[in-house]
Amino acid sequence: MTRIAFYAPLKSPRYPIPSGDREMARNLLKALEQGLDAQVDLMSELRSFEPDGEAGAQARLMAEAQGEIARLTPLTSDCALWVTYHNYYKAPDLIGPHIAAAHNIPYVLVEATRAKSRLTGPWAGFAQAAEAASDAASVIFSLTARDRVALDRDCTPDQQIISLAPFVDRDTLPAPALCSGPMLTVGMMRPGDKLESYRLLSEALKMVEGDWQLNIIGDGPARPKVEALFAPFGPRVTFLGALDPAALALHYAQAGLFVWPGVNEAFGMVYIEAQIAGLPIVAQNRPGVRDVLPPGDYPLPEDGPAGLAKHLAHLLNNAETRRAAGAAAQRNATRHLIPAAAETLHTTLTPLIGRAS
Repeated sequence: MTRIAFYAPLKSPRYPIPSGDREMARNLLKALEQGLDAQVDLMSELRSFEPDGEAGAQARLMAEAQGEIARLTPLTSDCALWVTYHNYYKAPDLIGPHIAAAHNIPYVLVEATRAKSRLTGPWAGFAQAAEAASDAASVIFSLTARDRVALDRDCTPDQQIISLAPFVDRDTLPAPALCSGPMLTVGMMRPGDKLESYRLLSEALKMVEGDWQLNIIGDGPARPKVEALFAPFGPRVTFLGALDPAALALHYAQAGLFVWPGVNEAFGMVYIEAQIAGLPIVAQNRPGVRDVLPPGDYPLPEDGPAGLAKHLAHLLNNAETRRAAGAAAQRNATRHLIPAAAETLHTTLTPLIGRAS
């Protein structure tokens, strides 16, 4: 059986804290196995993420990567392909390009960003490594139109840039939601962009009339601040904490609509999960997010909380519109399932494996 080496420098599939990035890494492992009928081995747990621009921390990670290269090179001599998920200037792949070159096998990236503006400044060395990894790739799979602009602009000769829709670990769609329950929000509770999404939602809800209800699923260090934002709504807002996948799926199925502003989301796995359940979605029309949203008219960020409130009110007051939007969302969700991803990976990577063999 073909053997493929896999690595995720930002978050390993075994990373202990749930996140969309960890989920995509896990999903990609399965899609590669299914699409290529291959044994896919996670090669390293080294997390190269350095968020603070500290030269000393980056130097230590580079030294650790050299140790991993020495350890892994003899263990990967029978691999036909090296695939890395998520390479960028704060978490570059410091391992894969070197091992792929040592064995003369194709090197592949899934979700990579080009950031030439970072080639100077506190992440200069890491940015150079991320650019070198992108340059070394035979194929780069782009998950969003925003990333693809720079990937197309800076691609190397003979390099393929292939669009791959973000996907979840499902082969089929469930029975559609009835779209008659409370509103649902799913989001981690941490400072920064996530907290800003919660703030926007709380401001929007102040403008929505009627006897609405909202369930919020998620947890994190900013939970006290999130709870304070929604305290004025009293029992109309219920905090459910972090839930396991089965409980989460049940709440999707029982919700009336899904709402999440999506401030600076890379794309947002929660939007895909909501579509799979057959829920109408309220979100802002933002880069990345718009790549996974079902077709529709979404408020722009500059429309602020009022734009979200208007969209919410329209759906809350029109049951038939909710059901129609939910059905359209679920139809759109088929492109975000494992079979669609496996087919794209199969079509693109099988010829590379053949040449490597």
